[in-house]
Amino acid sequence: MDRPKPGATALEIDSRPQPAHPPPVTGMPEGDQRNGQQAQWSSDLCDCFSDLPVCCLTCWCPCITFGRIAEITDKGATPCAVSGAIYGLLRWFTGCSCLYSCLYRSKLRKQYMVEESPCNDCLVHCCCESCALCQEYRELKHLGFDMAAGWQETLPGPSGTVSSSAPVAPRGMTR
Repeated sequence: MDRPKPGATALEIDSRPQPAHPPPVTGMPEGDQRNGQQAQWSSDLCDCFSDLPVCCLTCWCPCITFGRIAEITDKGATPCAVSGAIYGLLRWFTGCSCLYSCLYRSKLRKQYMVEESPCNDCLVHCCCESCALCQEYRELKHLGFDMAAGWQETLPGPSGTVSSSAPVAPRGMTR
């Protein structure tokens, strides 16, 4: 094993590929995340019109909004399309998709130490599903996630920068 040069930074000492981590969460200290204290939501429940594109998406196709929230909350374990399809089927056949989506609100709150407000998670989703989905979407955007890109595209690449596009392939025929 080579000895590090005096004054070398940690990046110069260990050049092995590092595992992928979620994007940095703005406003949250490392480790103890918010020092054990629960934070308030970055926006109010009824601030739906503060992000009009998300408001429209949620109004006309809530399964996409929910799928994106679920993918980020599950850290990519469940793809957006799968979560969105489950949500859509529950909404279509039972009308009680709020029981499924409130579980993700609780999970999101626990992961990012957000307080349970204005009331219980299930009650928020049962009474105002669209507003709850919009608030969760805005919260994840506030925390630094690219919601449209999904979990895998939000992860930092080998250089530590967030990947925003696919690799460029050469055009034309080559031998």
